[in-house]
Formats: sequence, C-alpha cells, structure tokens
Amino acid sequence: MTDAPTAASPPPSPPPGGGQRGSTLGLRLALAFLGVSLAAVALLAVLAAVFSAVDVSSLGDRQRSELASAFAVAAAGSWSPDRGWAGADLTPVVDVAGHSGVQLQVLDDAGHTVAATAGFASAGEAQSSVPVRVKGRQVGTVQVGLTASGLGAADNVLRTALLRAIAGTAGLAALLALIAGLGVARRITRPINRLITVTRAMAGGDRSARAGQVSGPGELRELAAAFDQMADTLDREDKIRRDLVASVAHELRTPVAVLQAGHEALLDGVIEASPAELGSLRDEVLRLARMVDDLQTLAAADAAVLRLTRARRDLATIAAEAADSLSRRFEAASVTLNRELAEAPVVADERWLHQVVTNLLGNALKFTPAGGRVTVRTGQTGPDAVLTVTDTGIGIPADELPHVFERFWRGQAAAGTSGSGIGLAIAAELARAHGGTLAAASQPGQGTTLTLTLPRA
Repeated sequence: MTDAPTAASPPPSPPPGGGQRGSTLGLRLALAFLGVSLAAVALLAVLAAVFSAVDVSSLGDRQRSELASAFAVAAAGSWSPDRGWAGADLTPVVDVAGHSGVQLQVLDDAGHTVAATAGFASAGEAQSSVPVRVKGRQVGTVQVGLTASGLGAADNVLRTALLRAIAGTAGLAALLALIAGLGVARRITRPINRLITVTRAMAGGDRSARAGQVSGPGELRELAAAFDQMADTLDREDKIRRDLVASVAHELRTPVAVLQAGHEALLDGVIEASPAELGSLRDEVLRLARMVDDLQTLAAADAAVLRLTRARRDLATIAAEAADSLSRRFEAASVTLNRELAEAPVVADERWLHQVVTNLLGNALKFTPAGGRVTVRTGQTGPDAVLTVTDTGIGIPADELPHVFERFWRGQAAAGTSGSGIGLAIAAELARAHGGTLAAASQPGQGTTLTLTLPRA
C-alpha cells in the first residue's frame, strides 16, 4: 500500500532584503577601506603638523638668537665710552631691524629703553635677549622678536602649504581606497552571492545545484568546495535512503504476501493447518522480525555513540565471547572458526564492542562458502590494540571496497543474501565512538580482512 500523493511545498521565500545582502556587504567593505584610509591620512596629518610646528618653532628660536647676537654686536659698536648710550647712534641698527621684519629693543644696563622699533611693546611674538658687551663689560641688553612679515610669515606659509598637501593627499588616498575597496569587495562578494544563490536553489528543491569553481580568496574557494562536497554527501545519503525504502518495501512485500495468502487459505479451508504450513508462516514472521531488529539496532547504535559506558576490558575476552555466541551458526554453515587471541587491554563499552565483533564475524560468515575458514585474531601493535577478522570468502571488488562502511549500502554479492546493509556501518560508527578505526582489505576470490584498531589501555 502506498501513501496518497501530496502537493509539493513551495520553496521558502527569501528573507526581506535578502536579495540586497551581497551588495550591502560590498558597500560595507568599500566604506571600511575608505574609513581606514582616511583615518591613516588623518593620523599622518596630525603627526606632520605637530612635528612641523616643533621644527619651525626651533628654527625661529635659533633665528632670533642669531639675530639678537648680531644686533648686540652692532649696538656695542655704537656705544660711546665717554657718553655711553647717550652718545650712541642706534638709528641704522633700528632701521635695519625694521626693514628685516624684526622687532628690536635696546636696553641700558639699568633696564631702560635706549632705542626700539615701532610697535615693539605690542609684539606678541616670542623674544630672545642677548647682553651687549664692550671689552667684556655688559653695558646693556638687546631683545629681538620676529614680526609676521619675517620668519613668522614663512612659518604660516609653510603650515598652509602643508595643510593643502595633506588635504590633496587625503583626497587622493580616499579615491584610491574607494576604488581598491570596491574591487576587493566585488572579488569577495561575487562567490558569496554565488553560494547564497546555490543554497536557495537547494532549499527550493534543486538538489543538482552546485557552486562549482569560484574565483576569490582561498577560504571562499574552500567554502565552495566544502559546500559542493556536502551537497554530494546529501545526495548520496538521500539516494541511500530511497534505496533503503525500496529495498525494505521489496523485502516486506514477499513475506507479507505469503502471510496474507497463507492465512486466507487457512480461513477459507483451502488448506489444513498442518505443522509444515504453520512452520512456513513462522519463517516469514521471523524474516520480518529480522528486518525490524536491523532497523532497531541501527537506532540503538546511533544513541549508544552518545552514551558509552567505558571500563577496562580485554579485547581477547570480548572476541572469545562473540565467537562462542556464533559458534553454532558457523557449524551449521560448515565454516571453520579459528581463534588466535592474545591479550589486548582496552577501555571500552563491553556491550557495544561485543556488537562490533559480532557484526564482523557475522559478515565474514555470510560471505564465506561452506568449507571455508574464518580467523579472528587479537593482539597489541605499539600503542594500539588490534582485532582482525579474516575470511576465505568471495572477497569484495575494488570499486565497492570504499563503500562497505556506508549505511544501507549493499554490493552486488549481497543481492542474494538477507540483511539491510547496516552491520558494517554500525561497527564502523561504534569503532569511531571508541576512538578507533575500522578498515577493510580484500582481494576478489581470495577473501576479506577487517581490522579493528583501538587505543590500548
């Protein structure tokens, strides 16, 4: 019986503004480049202005000091030994200072003004003082300041030119940063937009959507490759699930049909309820039970991975108990079971590790013909405890070997055998949960070796 078809759900609509997310990211990246560039230029401008101000101030101090020394020498030449400053003619000195853009004041030894340039008292510039000496004796003092038409004007011109250069540099840097930011943002957002588009396509039901090769930074290329790998894995698992449903439906159809026909025949009185007929119906019931057990075991193994109860155990003892539990099945199949068990201490959940060994031995028995041999070995190799199950069965083709631990996967040789293809998958999952690995090696026609490796206690 099949379920009635249902209408396909419409693909989820994108969130509001989602279509502009890529362009918004590109704009943010471009503005971030622009902001960093402007911040760097602003910092450079502040540092340049501060250092230039210090340099110009130092230059002004040296200039004033040198001018003051020069005017002090000139004033000393005008000083009269007989009349002192009263007989000194300082007019040429004052005129030279005025034409040079220098504020000058000459004081006598008592601190009184002898001569000065116009506006010296109101000058706001810094001043330098140098004593006037005649034959080693101080006869006065010269004070010198710079006006706006001298070195002070050059200082202002230098500052203005520096600010203009910084403003021009900031504009050029902002333009270059904006161009570079747009280019980098486009390079980054293009693969991101591609991934968004592919993700939405998959969410809408297009399982064939792939990102493919994208151009961009290495991390985005790896992200695209990981996305495609994830999509391939989902496709493969979806196919496995569909195949499982088909296989389960096929497996269920026969026993259900036999049970239905047998019971109807009994109810209609077509056949009698003989032991042989009831035994046949019981076999079909057991077949159904085995399928249910397989699915239940899979669910239990998934849950067990999350809650293992670990303790120190001997892998050889667990292997011996598993072999004992299957000994009658080996005898019934006329397959010899050899044991080569050496001590191999591990820290593990005994129940689930017993399940692993049972699955390995059961798998070997299933594909070993009558008269064959299965050997289980345990031992220690370096820091590991190792268990191997080797059979002389039909082997596994090379193209099927990588898939033997996949859930619900069954090779060509398993087509005529019972089972749902989860035994080795459960064993591999439980091995990983214990911190170990499960590997397979095989030669078609020569048998298979399954190797369980666990950390040694």
